[in-house]
Amino acid sequence: MSESRAADGPTGRVRLRRAVAATALATVPVLIAAAPLVPLAALLGPAGLGVLNPGALGGVPPVVAALIAAVVVGLGGSALVGPILVDRQIARLSEAELENRPADFVADRVETIAADVGVDAPAVTVVRADAANVAVTDGYRGSRLVVSTRLLRLPAADRDAALRHALVRLRTREAAVTTALLPALALVETVALLATLLVGRRPERTAADRRVNRIHGYEPERNRIPPQAYTVGGVLLWLLLLPVWVPAVIGERLYVGGGRRDADAAVARCGSDERDGLGNAVSFAGEAVGAADWPPLLDRLSFVSMADAETGRVRGASRQEARFRLALLRSKRSL
Repeated sequence: MSESRAADGPTGRVRLRRAVAATALATVPVLIAAAPLVPLAALLGPAGLGVLNPGALGGVPPVVAALIAAVVVGLGGSALVGPILVDRQIARLSEAELENRPADFVADRVETIAADVGVDAPAVTVVRADAANVAVTDGYRGSRLVVSTRLLRLPAADRDAALRHALVRLRTREAAVTTALLPALALVETVALLATLLVGRRPERTAADRRVNRIHGYEPERNRIPPQAYTVGGVLLWLLLLPVWVPAVIGERLYVGGGRRDADAAVARCGSDERDGLGNAVSFAGEAVGAADWPPLLDRLSFVSMADAETGRVRGASRQEARFRLALLRSKRSL
C-alpha cells in the first residue's frame, strides 16, 4: 500500500504544533543576527548607514529597520549556509566503496520507496559507519540521503522502514526547514556546551594532589585563573544565551522530535509489516553501539537521535525519545 494512500493528512493539532515549532526555530537565527544589529542601530540613531538608515525605508526608525534586517540576514544567511555546511560534513565522511550491483540495489530501493512516498528520489551517499542510522537533507543544492552500511545490513523490512521514515521527512519539508536552520542551531548548541563546561569546570589540582606535592616539597604555581571566575563566566554566558536557547529548545522538542514521531505515524499507517519493521529499526539503532561514529551535525536530520547525554541536555531533548517512539510503535494503537 502506498504511503500517500495509507497516510491521512496531518490533523489541525499537528499543523498547529508544527507552525509553533517552526516559528520558534525561525526566531533563533533572527535573534542571533539582531544581537549586533539592534544595539548598533540604537547607537547610531538617525546617522545609521545602509539598511539602518531610516530614509532608506521611508522613515522607518533605525531599531525597526535593524529588526527587519535581522530577519533578512538571519533567515537568509542560515538558509544559504545550511546546505553548504551539511554538504561539507558529508564530504568528510568515509564513503563506503560498494560494488556496482549493491550500489545499484541501494539506489533502486530508495527510488522505489521514494515513488511510493511521493517524492523525487534524493541522491544517495552510503558511508562506512558503525551507527545504524540514516539522515536526509534538503535545500537549494538538492536533497541527499546519507545511510550507514550498518543500517543497510538490517533485515529488508527494517531497512526499508527506516529509509521510508527518512523520505517521509523529506516529503513533509521537515528536512528542508531543519537544514536551513541548522547553522543557527549548531551555533547555539556550541555556545551552550561551552557555557556548561565553564560552569562545571573544576581546579586541575585536587586537595589530594596538593598534599602529595607538599610531601615531596614541590608546590607548582597557583592557578592563574580561579575556578570561580570560570563559573561566573559560564553563568553570564548562559544568561546572554538564554533568549536564543529557549526558542531553540522549544523548536527542538516540537519540530525535530515531533517530526520524527509524525514520520513514525506515517510509516506505521502503511501496514503492520512497515510498523513492525520500523519498531525493530528504532530499537536496534537506539541500543546498538556506534553512536559516537555518527556526525553530530547530522543528528537533527537523522532517523534516530544519537546525541550524547551532555548534548541532549543542552538541546533540551529527551533522553527517552527512542524508547517513547518504540513504545508507541509497539502499542499497536493509532499514532
